[in-house]
Amino acid sequence: MKGKSDLLNWLILAFLSLIWGSSFILMKRGLESFNAMQIGSLRIFITFMVLLPVALHHLKKINRNNIVSLIIIGVVGNALPAVLFPAAQTRLDSAVAGMLNSLTPLFTLLVGISLFNRKATWHQAAGIILGLTGAAGLLYRGNFTFDVAGLLIVLATFFYGISSNQVTIIKGMNGLVITSLAFLFTGPVAGINLLLTDFSNVAESSEWIRNLGFIIILAVMGSAIALVLFNILIIRTSPLFATTVTYIAPLVSTMWGASDGEIITSSMIISVFCILGGVYLTSR
Repeated sequence: MKGKSDLLNWLILAFLSLIWGSSFILMKRGLESFNAMQIGSLRIFITFMVLLPVALHHLKKINRNNIVSLIIIGVVGNALPAVLFPAAQTRLDSAVAGMLNSLTPLFTLLVGISLFNRKATWHQAAGIILGLTGAAGLLYRGNFTFDVAGLLIVLATFFYGISSNQVTIIKGMNGLVITSLAFLFTGPVAGINLLLTDFSNVAESSEWIRNLGFIIILAVMGSAIALVLFNILIIRTSPLFATTVTYIAPLVSTMWGASDGEIITSSMIISVFCILGGVYLTSR
């Protein structure tokens, strides 16, 4: 029985890595018809609708002790990154976006140290430095200039770090409940924004229905279902095992990018290994 249980854990991890690693190519396809704000709003609103039954069932759990954290998780941890990632990918390859997303665990630790008084060991500090060096390598364009679009993803991973630390201070809820309640504060706003949005640019695209399908997949699979799987994996194993997805997802995004004709250079590979090495040191 233990062997079957271990196999299921690895299958969940592989499927989760495939979902999150594929998010960036889905955003790239969405950008062929929609702008970054439209993609972000659609992703948030669709995820909100999928998780709404869970949120309504646990609505009474919102109180003055957790409402601020839930708002931060909804806005900072979900709504803003949902716009920042596609905004960056208007100028950045999907493979590079997936590589930079690996910074999330580093910023989670960095925010925990600076804002939540968490302790850090010397190898965790070294991991942060190594990871940020790898990110700088991915963004460097020569002559001491850096890709500004890539900095949007760095900012998004910083926001993820803030959100992750907020999750740890909410008591009496599991990850699925926290996520569903957090979307109560962003989903309606995203819906209103969609109603007020001019979709004339979308109508000009002959493939907008197909690309809308990619965005729906991104929202349902990349946000709602992925969060459920991630929480299941944490319960079945441990947070350390679950965060192994950080190592695998960039490989998936890189393969998607390469298959779509994106150029993967040796310096990019070295840089992403620096980031993953930093993540390893910080998670020891």
